[in-house]
Amino acid sequence: MASFGNAFSSSIGKKLIMGITGLFLISFLLVHCFINSLIFVNDGGLTFNMGAHFMGTNWIIRAMEIVLFAGLLVHIYQGFRLWAQNRAARPERYAVNNGAANSKWYSRSMGLLGTLLLIFLIVHISKFWVKSRFTGIPTQDVNGNHDLFAVMVETFQNPALVLLYVLAMVSLAYHLLHGFASAFQTLGWNHKKYTPIIKSVGVWFSILISIIFAAMPVAMYLGLIK
Repeated sequence: MASFGNAFSSSIGKKLIMGITGLFLISFLLVHCFINSLIFVNDGGLTFNMGAHFMGTNWIIRAMEIVLFAGLLVHIYQGFRLWAQNRAARPERYAVNNGAANSKWYSRSMGLLGTLLLIFLIVHISKFWVKSRFTGIPTQDVNGNHDLFAVMVETFQNPALVLLYVLAMVSLAYHLLHGFASAFQTLGWNHKKYTPIIKSVGVWFSILISIIFAAMPVAMYLGLIK
């Protein structure tokens, strides 16, 4: 047991945990993006509220939320540990070697990008998840579902919050540009034939997911979705 614990506290172990939790969070992004994109049906939020109701009442989804939060906390914790470890390993940053020559700037800025996303997550959870799961949503739509869509419309009338969401999605895109392919590489899924495909999919995934998420608050603020 001690050797098992030491393995996961080592640098390689930390990266392995980051890779596993990262892939899990990527799968969550796909589901979350699909449900949220139902607002683009533009039917007053009825389809979106139906999807949100399913996500909020399905016991499998509710159980997975616990796993999701656990994975998210571990990912954040290990991310900051790796960031601190990397900084400690090179107190005189780039004194000898030019880091920019060996990696992209966003690869070296995962700590900053992760911090921006953490701030966004705190705001997002307080605005939507807490209301839908604990404090309750006071209004219902014509189908009798909690009107989470109305909460979105109200929230995204605030230009500061819209700007925060857009900036967070820019951070998410750069975070994924590094993290998507890195997660597969960390887990040892490298192959000269498949690695270029994984990297290409990672780039498109990072861009499209982030654009879709950013388009939601912008479209609502501009009144394109009602």
